[in-house]
Amino acid sequence: MRVLICDDDPIILNSLMSCVKKFFSAKRMENVEIVGYSESKGIIEDTGNKDIVFLDIEMPGMNGIYVGKKIKENCMDALIFVVTSFGEYLDDAMRISVFRFLTKPIDKDRLYRNLEDALEVYNNRNKTIPVDTKDGIIKLESSSIIMVEAQNRKLLVRTVEKDYQTLQTIQYWKEILPEGCFIQTHRSFFVNLEYVERFDHENIYFSRRNLKAYLTRRKYNEFKRRYLLYLGSVHE
Repeated sequence: MRVLICDDDPIILNSLMSCVKKFFSAKRMENVEIVGYSESKGIIEDTGNKDIVFLDIEMPGMNGIYVGKKIKENCMDALIFVVTSFGEYLDDAMRISVFRFLTKPIDKDRLYRNLEDALEVYNNRNKTIPVDTKDGIIKLESSSIIMVEAQNRKLLVRTVEKDYQTLQTIQYWKEILPEGCFIQTHRSFFVNLEYVERFDHENIYFSRRNLKAYLTRRKYNEFKRRYLLYLGSVHE
């Protein structure tokens, strides 16, 4: 695993790097590479894996939103933490599907809780889910699934690449999908919070494949709470 941290303030950069090192050290994870950058150009030019990324918003040259967008173009699975003193960037952060939105000064306990969530998502991505189709059983990474949709007596697994018709029941998917990333928004839909771009009182819109899912009124408040929690814009 590689963790990249970019902040033009050396005090914040060093503090974040120290906190992240302590977190993974406590987890006894010795194979984690933590890299710090004081400018956006360096992190964009980094050719290694970008598993977890911390980005400051206000940086000279390219701001954190632009950098995050460029990273997502090449590393869609990157778990991006946006770190800023300015809450008005929340809408922009949502558009690039950031994993968490952290405000300065950073609260260590909150940082560690969110890192726990990121580690869970990272580990779940290595989990493969058996999908029983009419052409046989295939295996999909849960991170590639945008949503599962019941449509006209068919059950479709919609991934970032294509759709698969599964012979399994909606109950199977309710039990096997990682609870931290997926939520049922309607009796016919399970959606991956990672790909949510925006939502209203009726629909959820995704950042990939121009897809949308239904959101029932009775589930709206719970979905909003879960999504904001997922995004990290509220305190747990």
